[in-house]
Amino acid sequence: MNRLANSTSPYLLQHANNPVNWYPWGPEALKKAKDENKLILVSIGYSACHWCHVMEHESFEDADVASVMNEYFVCIKVDREERPDVDQIYMSAIQLMSGRGGWPLNCICLPDQRPIYGGTYFRKNDWTSLLFNLADFYKTKPQEAEDYAVRLTEGIKQYESVPFVAGQAKYTQADLQPIIATWRRYIDDKEGGFGGAPKFPMPNNWVFLMRYAHLMKDKGIAEKVKLTLKKMAYGGIYDHIGGGFARYAVDGVWHVPHFEKMLYDNGQLLSLYAEAYTWQPDPLYKKVVQEIVDFVQRELTSPEGGFYSALDADSEGIEGKFYIFAKAEIDEILGDEAELFNIYFNVTEEGNWEEEHSNVFFRREDDEALSAKLGLPVNELTDRIAAAKQKIFDVRSKRVRPGLDNKILASWNGLMLKGLCDAYRAFNEPAYLELALQNALFISNNLLRGARIARVYKPNVATDNWGEAFLDDYANVVDSLIALYEVTFDESWLIQAQKLADYALAHYYSADGGIFYFTADNDEQLIARKSEIMDGVIPSSNSVMARNLKKLGLFFDNDGYLDVSAQMLRNIVPHLAKYGTAYPNWTTLLLDEIFGVYEIAITGPDFETLRQQMEQTYIPDKIMLGGNTGTLPLLAGKFESGSRIYVCRDKTCQLPADNLADALKQINN
Repeated sequence: MNRLANSTSPYLLQHANNPVNWYPWGPEALKKAKDENKLILVSIGYSACHWCHVMEHESFEDADVASVMNEYFVCIKVDREERPDVDQIYMSAIQLMSGRGGWPLNCICLPDQRPIYGGTYFRKNDWTSLLFNLADFYKTKPQEAEDYAVRLTEGIKQYESVPFVAGQAKYTQADLQPIIATWRRYIDDKEGGFGGAPKFPMPNNWVFLMRYAHLMKDKGIAEKVKLTLKKMAYGGIYDHIGGGFARYAVDGVWHVPHFEKMLYDNGQLLSLYAEAYTWQPDPLYKKVVQEIVDFVQRELTSPEGGFYSALDADSEGIEGKFYIFAKAEIDEILGDEAELFNIYFNVTEEGNWEEEHSNVFFRREDDEALSAKLGLPVNELTDRIAAAKQKIFDVRSKRVRPGLDNKILASWNGLMLKGLCDAYRAFNEPAYLELALQNALFISNNLLRGARIARVYKPNVATDNWGEAFLDDYANVVDSLIALYEVTFDESWLIQAQKLADYALAHYYSADGGIFYFTADNDEQLIARKSEIMDGVIPSSNSVMARNLKKLGLFFDNDGYLDVSAQMLRNIVPHLAKYGTAYPNWTTLLLDEIFGVYEIAITGPDFETLRQQMEQTYIPDKIMLGGNTGTLPLLAGKFESGSRIYVCRDKTCQLPADNLADALKQINN
C-alpha cells in the first residue's frame, strides 16, 4: 500500500493499493519534489466520479504506467471535496490552458507547485506518452518550462477576480432588463433548463428566476421556471423509485442521468422545490420534497446526525447498474401491474437507453392526462403506481449498492440543513424540523470550535488536526443557521451565525479588494490566494456571504455588515448584464436591493401559529424574527401587548397587526 493508506478520505483510500507511489497533498510530498528536483503530478478527483474510476483502472492500476509516474514525478492525489483550495488553483490552470475543465483533473507542475501542463481524462497510451514528453521537456528545456509557469501562474492569480468599485450605487428595476435578456437567450423553451446536452439542474439559477418572475410579474419567465421544475422531476435524472436527483443528465431532455447522487445538489433542490410550492403550489413539488428528505434520511444520514457526501454512479463496476431494469424484471416483480407501470415510466422491451434491454424510468405525461387516456380515476392510477414503486424499491434494495462517500463536509451539510429549514417553512412538517435540528446539533458539537469551523468531520481524530475550513464552509453554515433561526426564533442559532461571520470577516475578507478570499490568512499559503466569485452548480462562497451579511445587518442593525455586502455587490454588478447566468445568486441579492427587504417581527404567545400562517404566503424578499422573548434590536419594546405582527422596512415599522390578513395588507399596499 502507498502513503494514502492512512488517509480518511474515501477517494484517497480508493487509490491506496495502486502501484503508483501516491502521496497526499502535504509537506512530505512537496519537500520531496524540491529536494529531488522532480516534477509534481497532481491528480484531483472525488469518490463518486465515474471517469476518475475509469482512469484509475486503465492507468493508475497498471504497473507499467505506474513505473513511469514513479520514476519521473512526485505523484500527489487530492480529494477535491476535502481540498477545494488546491482544486481551485489547478482547475483555473486547466481552464486557462484548454478553455474547459472537469474531473479527473491532472496537472503537471514544477517542483515549487506552479503548473506547466494539464488536462482531465487521458486514455492510457496518451497518458504514458504525455508523461514521457513532459519529463523530457523539463530535463532539456527547463527555462522554457520556467517561463511558461510564470505566465500561467500570473493568469491563475487574475482568473475569476474583479476590480474594486468605489462610491455608492442606486439600483432600479431598469437595471434588471439587460440582465434578464441574457438569461432568456439560454433557457430551453421546450425541455426547460439551459441549452442542450448535458443538462445540470443549477438550482440557484431557478431560485433567482422564480423570484424575478414573482417580483416583476413576468409570466413568461414564470412559465419557464415551472416547465423546468416539471421536466426535471419527470426525467430520469430524478430517482422515481428511491427519491433524490442525480448530478446531471447526459442528454438534453433530462432522460439519462450521470447516476452519482450528491448531497449538495439535493440540499439545494430541496430548497428550490419547497420555495416553488409556496410560490405556486403543485402536488408534484411536495412529493419531490418528501422523497428527497426520505432519500437523504435513508441513504446519507450518519448515526450522529451528519450528512454524508455522495453515492457513487457505479455499482459492481457498471455505471447505473443499481438503478436500471429490464422489462422482463419488471414483469416478474409486478405481474399484472407491470403493464400500467411500464406505460407510466416508459419501460420498453428493447430498453430506452444505450444499455441493451435496460430502462431508465422517466415520465412524459401528467397523472390527469394519463388517467384520461387509460380510463382510470386519478386516485386509482396514483395508488397503483405507488404500490408498484414500493415493490420495485424492495427488490432494488437487495442489489449491490453504489459506493458511499461517507465524508461529512461542513459546507454541504449547511446546504442540506438550509434545505430542510426551507421544507419546514413550506410544509410545516415536524419531521423536517426535527431532522434539521439534529443536523444543527451535529454541526455545533462536531464541526465548530468556538468561532471556527472544521471542514471535514473526522471521528477519533483530534480536532486540532482537522485543518482550516474554507470560505464556502463559513458561508453555507452561516446561511443555514440564519434559516434555522427564522423557523425556530431561537436566537442561539443566529448568534452562532454572527460569530462565524465575524471570524470570516477577520480572516478571509480583503477590505482593499472588497471581496473574500477562499482561504484564511492563517492557513496554508498556496501559489495563489484565490476568490470564488462566479456561481456554478453551487452558489459561490462570496455571493452567499454577501447575502448573509445583508441579512445579519438587518437582524442586528449593523451597518458594517450592510456596507460590506453592498461593496461586494457593487464589484459584481458591472458583470451581470454580459455574464448574468454566471451570477444568479448575486442577482438575487440585487433583487433585494431593488425591491427592499421586509423585516417581519412576530411576537407574543401565539408567535408560532402566526409564523406558520405568514410562511404560507410567498414573500421572497423578507426576513423573519420574533418569539416570546428576544434581544434583537428590532424586537425591542414589542413584547408588551399580546401577539402581534410588525411589518418593518428601511428602519420604519408600521402599526402592529394582530392577524395575518391585516399584516399582508401592509405588505401588498
